[in-house]
Formats: sequence, C-alpha cells, structure tokens
Amino acid sequence: MIHALLADAVVAFHFCFILFAVFGALAVAWRWRLRWLHLPVLAWAAGIMALHGICPLTPLENHLRELAGQQGYDGGFIDHYLLPLIYPAGLTPGLQLAGAVLLVIFNATLYLWAWRRHHPRP
Repeated sequence: MIHALLADAVVAFHFCFILFAVFGALAVAWRWRLRWLHLPVLAWAAGIMALHGICPLTPLENHLRELAGQQGYDGGFIDHYLLPLIYPAGLTPGLQLAGAVLLVIFNATLYLWAWRRHHPRP
C-alpha cells in the first residue's frame, strides 16, 4: 500500500514539475528571485523533450508500482499520462522537438515581460 501511495506522489510531483516548467515564468514575474529555480527546470524539461529522453521520475514511479504489485508502463510520463490528454495521435519526434522550442519561446516571452516588470525604464 505504501508503495502505491509513493508512486502516486511521484506522479503528482512529476505533474507539478511539468506545470512549473511550462508556467514557472509567471511565478518569476511575481518573484524575480524564482528564476534561479525555474531556469534549470525549464532547461531540463526542454532538453528531455528535444532529446526524446525519459525523466528519472518515470522509472522511479514504475519501480514503486511494481513493488506495490501494480503494472508499470513503457515510455515516459508524458507518453503515458499527458499524451492522451494534450497531444494529438501520431506525435512524431519533429512535433516533440517543436514542442520543446515552443516551450522555450513561450517562457522567453514571459521572462522578457518579467524583466520589464522588475526593471522599469527610467
């Protein structure tokens, strides 16, 4: 039972990590110092997407599920949980790379806005 709860906690953390990667620049606009936390998260997320990698949280969740007597899954967190919700059928590596580029552009735009908010022109 504890392993199943831990696996669910990993899923929740993983989801929050992804939300922070995508929308963390909004938190940076609120508190400029959060950029030192968000920038590495953004770099990690964009890198995993662009290189078609699997986040270490995915094997951890699968291991905990197996310890709980549940079945793990193949692929990554996004493939298993988010693709059916967000991405259309037939996701290709090119589309995944485009998603990584859009993630960086979206956050760069938010960072520009945050910079201007915290460093007004004289």
